Amino acid sequence: MTPYINGTRHSWADVKVNLLGRTVTGITAISYEDKQEKVNNYGAGVNPVSRGIGKYEASAKITLHAYEVEAIQRAIPGKRLQDIEPFDIEVVFMPKGSDTLVSHTIRNAEFTSNKRELKQGDTVIEIEFELIVSHIEWDA
Repeated sequence: MTPYINGTRHSWADVKVNLLGRTVTGITAISYEDKQEKVNNYGAGVNPVSRGIGKYEASAKITLHAYEVEAIQRAIPGKRLQDIEPFDIEVVFMPKGSDTLVSHTIRNAEFTSNKRELKQGDTVIEIEFELIVSHIEWDA
């Protein structure tokens, strides 16, 4: 493996998130994962004789500044965030000085709630949303 000349790897500063057709600047966190159910199948003896593969499951969370949430809300007058049709979220990052672009696509995302959380002393209003998603494409 060739070391990076400046020692820099991927960091939050390199991440760009595209949500509903626009690059989101008021984002402070995004979390996504997928799981594949796998189980050992037993027969004769004490060791597994095969492995079974079950359902696939993906999940995602996103934390947005309140102004981003309000901008999304204004784009769908009279509707809730949960009424937005399924959309894709693109997460792309490339560290400075690198030519390796990493791209992940969270497919068919939908908001499952519409909430606001405010408390005394807040200097920025951040809202975390859980999303329902169909699958994640881990393009590299």
